[in-house]
Amino acid sequence: MITLQSSQRDQIFAHAKKAEPAECCGLISGTTEGTAKTIFPLRNTAADQTVSYEAAPEDLFAAQRQMRERDEQLLGIYHSHPRSAEPAPSETDVRLAYYPQAVYFIVGLAAQQPVMHAFHISERDERWERVEYAIAGE
Repeated sequence: MITLQSSQRDQIFAHAKKAEPAECCGLISGTTEGTAKTIFPLRNTAADQTVSYEAAPEDLFAAQRQMRERDEQLLGIYHSHPRSAEPAPSETDVRLAYYPQAVYFIVGLAAQQPVMHAFHISERDERWERVEYAIAGE
């Protein structure tokens, strides 16, 4: 199970709100035990950012380099669904889930308050399942 600090969740929510109406994207790194240490907001360079995301390659490579320097592991990948109140992986999310070891966090912005759900996604098996995550202190 991945554990985020409330400030890290708030950082992800702020990134999603700032990007709206486009989708945001980013990485979450941390310890092998699942404690999140660093949030890496990435630029979305998708052709149609209102319905998909594609991380800017230079941002992605820089984040991966920093993870290695900090001896952190990729724990999660996040993105937003601005028009969803109960976010779940889309067909595109499943098709492009290239990191099966990562937990995929999706932020929905259509409700009064942002909502974030976590999933394991298998691109090979074309399926997903919701997983739990924790917010430290809550």
